[in-house]
Amino acid sequence: MLILGIDTTCDDTSVGIVEDGRTIHANVIASQHMAHERFGGIVPMIAARQHVKNVNLILDAALEEAGATFGDMDAVAVSNHQGLLLSLVVGVSAAKSIAIAQDLPLIGIHHLEGHIYSNIMEHEPELAFPFQCLTVAGGHTLLLKIEDHGKYVLLGHTRDDAAGEAYDKIARRLDLGYPGGPIIEKLAQKGNPNAFAFPRPMIDKPNFEFSFSGLKTSVIRAIEKLEQAGEPLPVEDLCASFQQAVVDVLVSKTLRVAEAEGLTRIALAGGVAMNSLLRATLDAAAQERGLRTFSPSPNLCIDNGAMVAGAAYYLWRHRGPSGLSIDARANAPLGLLNLKYKHASKYK
Repeated sequence: MLILGIDTTCDDTSVGIVEDGRTIHANVIASQHMAHERFGGIVPMIAARQHVKNVNLILDAALEEAGATFGDMDAVAVSNHQGLLLSLVVGVSAAKSIAIAQDLPLIGIHHLEGHIYSNIMEHEPELAFPFQCLTVAGGHTLLLKIEDHGKYVLLGHTRDDAAGEAYDKIARRLDLGYPGGPIIEKLAQKGNPNAFAFPRPMIDKPNFEFSFSGLKTSVIRAIEKLEQAGEPLPVEDLCASFQQAVVDVLVSKTLRVAEAEGLTRIALAGGVAMNSLLRATLDAAAQERGLRTFSPSPNLCIDNGAMVAGAAYYLWRHRGPSGLSIDARANAPLGLLNLKYKHASKYK
């Protein structure tokens, strides 16, 4: 079964073509980083306009890469829930147009499901249910128990800033550019992670919640103090100390969940899952405890169409096609259990 997947969730326009949920024939991504860099973050209206410009070009590029046509597709899938509303609308409109023109089933995918299934695509059958998934990205930091296809239980989430969001805000304060994650990681490799004693928020709390707002504020105050004293900023040390604090919290909470829930398999997903320190630290700590870890390839960590197509293959078999009436929602419950992982007002 060949499925075409479209993702316009945020600031990347992507189309993937995947066979039977695992074999990737194409995964084309058009980045908008240059369009947003001068603003230090994503401007929703600009993102939507760029998607409109890019989506047909990326569709053509993906079909060419796969050596296929629309007529070869068995279904079309699209991220329609969770993201920037104006951006989502572009992808949903394109997917509906293809489904109507080619008389194809249409499958709506929650963006977080795409990230979850990026691991299933690459690691099935070793990654068997139930397993734990730490999803870390610019807009999300949450711990989920994946019980079955489409069935997710919330174990913990961030109360404020997501980890990736904190990276971007620190990078903007240091005038490093956008996106902040890769830039800070590169600088941190040359810095001293113990140079600054930044807090590890909620690391000793018995719950599985996260909070990165206080850590972000602590880093900004350290920067301001150095600036007021007229001292040069040790950017590499600041980055290394900040990153170490984030990783310590993420790994500690993840392992605590595994122990409490009796889960032996841990999956890592989302854009921040590309972070080499996070991967190495989690892998080492899990191995010491006899646990197995799974991570997607870098091109499946970032927002991409292949993960949408891959997730659609599995979820279509378990809940059927969505139909042409699917909508685009900036915030939406997740999965068959309608899991709400944000404040209730976000879902209105």
